[in-house]
Amino acid sequence: MQKKLVVLVMLLLVGLTSCEKEVEKQPLPNGIREVTVLESIPVKDYTYINVSENDNEFWIAVPTMTVEKGQTLYFSKSLEMKNFQSPTIDRNFESILFVEDIKTMAPNSEHAGAVVQHPKIEMSGKQPISLSPVDGGKTVEQVFAQSESLSGKVVKVRGKVTKFNQGIMDRNWIHIQDGTGNNDDFDLLITSNDVVKLGDIIVIEGVVGINKDFGAGYTYAVIVENAKVTIEKNS
Repeated sequence: MQKKLVVLVMLLLVGLTSCEKEVEKQPLPNGIREVTVLESIPVKDYTYINVSENDNEFWIAVPTMTVEKGQTLYFSKSLEMKNFQSPTIDRNFESILFVEDIKTMAPNSEHAGAVVQHPKIEMSGKQPISLSPVDGGKTVEQVFAQSESLSGKVVKVRGKVTKFNQGIMDRNWIHIQDGTGNNDDFDLLITSNDVVKLGDIIVIEGVVGINKDFGAGYTYAVIVENAKVTIEKNS
């Protein structure tokens, strides 16, 4: 009887071990990336995380969350930003992935959790700028205030370049300010094929778009697209 009990216990242990191994070997769904936390920097609206994936180290930015060194994270949707300057920590990242759907549990787990909506890429704070509008043009504040009636129409705006990211989704991304506006209407996003530098005074001419969604959680209430840029003063 005792021998039978010993054999039964051994069989149960083998069965449990096999089940655990099957769970451990369960593959991730296609497109899911698994990374390990090396370092984290929490800031307003974001947590910057240095991670490793198959011995490759890189930075990601996720909605504010608390992580620990050695923790495993999962994601599939991201947008790469090159030469990204964070105004909050005054640091330039040669490359960083802004991740929308970060998870702390594997997506094939019953405890995986819901997708988290990513905040917009942080913009520079309002700068002490005072520029008059170009003839026949609008101020930054006016573009926001009149965005619905301006949607689909061409506008001209004079502003100072406060942020510039080149070659993302086959276009360049320019933020300008002219000293007008407050809260969320002082910084205007422009897409263009033209190249500028931080501090340049420029005049842009492009088409106003509203509620634009570029994927990976990046939606913009107001944007000026396909703009032609005239540089009035180099930085």
